[in-house]
Amino acid sequence: MRNRLFPTMLAGLLLILAAAVLGMTPGAPAPAGASTVAASTVDDVAQALRKGPVYVDPAASDQLSPGQAAALTKKIKDADKPVFVAVLPPTSAFPAKTLLTTLRTDTGITGVYAVRLGNGFDAGADPQVMSTRAVHNLTAAVKTPGADTDAATQLNAFVDRAVEQARGSAPASWGAAGGGGPSSAAGLITVGALLVLGGGTAYALVRRNRKRKETEERAALDKLRVVVDEDITAYGETLDRLDFHPAEPGADDNMRADYERALDSYETAKTRMDRARHPSDVRGVTRALEDGRFSLAVLEARRTGGEPPARRPPCFFDPRHGPSVADVRWSPSGGAAREVPVCAADELRLREGEEPLSRTVDTGEGRRPYWEAGPAYGPWAGGYFGGGLLPGLLVGTVLGSMLSSPAYAAEYGGGDFGSGGDFSGSDFDPSGFDGGGFDGGGGGDFGGGGGFDGGGF
Repeated sequence: MRNRLFPTMLAGLLLILAAAVLGMTPGAPAPAGASTVAASTVDDVAQALRKGPVYVDPAASDQLSPGQAAALTKKIKDADKPVFVAVLPPTSAFPAKTLLTTLRTDTGITGVYAVRLGNGFDAGADPQVMSTRAVHNLTAAVKTPGADTDAATQLNAFVDRAVEQARGSAPASWGAAGGGGPSSAAGLITVGALLVLGGGTAYALVRRNRKRKETEERAALDKLRVVVDEDITAYGETLDRLDFHPAEPGADDNMRADYERALDSYETAKTRMDRARHPSDVRGVTRALEDGRFSLAVLEARRTGGEPPARRPPCFFDPRHGPSVADVRWSPSGGAAREVPVCAADELRLREGEEPLSRTVDTGEGRRPYWEAGPAYGPWAGGYFGGGLLPGLLVGTVLGSMLSSPAYAAEYGGGDFGSGGDFSGSDFDPSGFDGGGFDGGGGGDFGGGGGFDGGGF
C-alpha cells in the first residue's frame, strides 16, 4: 500500500509546490503575510490572520497600501510576537461592539489584536500576553482626539510598542519571517528537488517521528490520567457528602444555581477526560474542577448566611483543598521565597511552622510534590492556575524550569507559562477584548463607547 501511495503523494506535493512558486512570482498581488482576499465575514478575516499577522480588507485598501502592509508584516514577524492587525471597512459585516471578541474567538490564537475600523481604532489582548492596563494605555496613546490619523501612522505606532511589551512568540502557522519573490520561489524549487531525491527517506523519517511523538503523548497522558482521575473522584466524593437539596427549606434560586454549576463542572470534567487524546487536553479538565469547587464554596457561604467569597485560585499545595483564602510567603526546596495562594488549613500549618499537606505524584524517585515532578504534570497545573499565575508560583522549581523550555511546548502543548501564539480556540478570557470603543478622533465613533469602561480597556 505504501509503495502505491507514495508516488501519488509525491506528485501532489510537487503540484502544490509548483502552485506556490507561481503564486510568489513577481507581479503576485499580495505582500507576504498581508492577505487581500475579499472578506464577507469576521471569520474570513480570522482565517487570513491565522496565515499572517496583517489583513487589509479590499474595501479598506485605501487605508493601507500593499507596501505599507508588507512593511508592517515584516516588523511583526521579525519581532516574533503574536500581534495581529486588521484594517476593515465600517460595514454591517464588522459590528463594532462585538468585533474584537468575535475576531479573537474565530482566529483562536492567543495574542494582541489591533483593528482599524474605518477611521476608528481599538485593540484587545489575552491577559497572559499583555495586561489589560497595558493594552488600555497603548490604545489611548495612538488615538488622537479631534484629528484624523492615517492608518499607517497609527498602526505602526501601536505595533512598535506592542512588539516590545507582548509576551510569547508568533504562531507557527505564520511560517518564517520575510517576503515572497524570486528568492522564495527558488527556495521552493530547491525543496521540491530535495523531496524528489530523498522522498522515500524523508517519508520514513516523518512517519517514525510521528509514531514516536504519539507514543510519548500516550505515555504522558496515561501518567496524567492517574492524577486527574484521583481529582475527579475526590470532587465526586465532596458532592456526595454535600448535605444540600434544591427543595430544602431556605434554598433560593442563587443556591440552586450554584449547586447546578457544581454538578455541571463534575460532568464536564468527566466528559473532557474521557475525550482527552493529548496531554494539553487535561487543562480543560482541571479548569472545570476548579470552577466546580469555587461554586461549592459560594454555595456554602450562602447557606450559612455569609458573604460569597471573591474568586481566588485554588490552594497551591493541593487544589483538592478548594479555593485559597490568603497568600503567604513560602520557599520551595532550594528556591527563592514567593507568595502562594493557600487554603485555611495550610495557612495555619505554615504559620505554626509545620509542612503543608502537599499534593504528591509518582516520579522515578517515588512520591514527590507535583512541583518537583516532570513536565507531564504541567497541563494538570496549568488548568488550575491559569491566567498567567503559574510562572510566579513555579519559578525555580523542577516543574517550572521544564515548563519554560521549548521542548515542553513541543511535547505538551505549551501555554502554561502564559505565552502568546498558542492555539486556544474559543477557550480564552474575554475580558481583554470587551473594547474601549472605535472612536477614531476624526469622527470615527462606531458604537464601542469611546471610553475606558469596556472590560479590557
